Amino acid sequence: MDSDRNQSYRTQGIVTTLQVIGGKWKPLILFILMKEGTKRFGELRRKLPEITQGMLTNQLREMEKDELIDRQVFQTIPLKVEYSLSDHGRTLSSILTDMCGWGFFHIEFMNDTNDADEIKRQTISDKKTNGS
Repeated sequence: MDSDRNQSYRTQGIVTTLQVIGGKWKPLILFILMKEGTKRFGELRRKLPEITQGMLTNQLREMEKDELIDRQVFQTIPLKVEYSLSDHGRTLSSILTDMCGWGFFHIEFMNDTNDADEIKRQTISDKKTNGS
């Protein structure tokens, strides 16, 4: 029982992080704001052409509620709204950078694995063709 409680406690940080920044879009939005700075809604839409307007709105609202981003409204016509990382959101910079680096590492790893598999398949095919 204690080991279950300890395990639950040890994983709580991961669970909380995934609840706050999990999903397909939040890390990408946060990474864009981290690397490129303040963006308007339309700029974010152009950076993420596959996201729907509703999904982007929901993701931004959730991150604003979690105080990861700041939303600044300018009372102009048309209304101008800008999004930027909050101080709290900037604490995610090392996580987002590590995620990006690991993603490139994983792509390379999978390419190497697929290349090795293809060589094995080709070798087997050659042996069958040559009657070996």
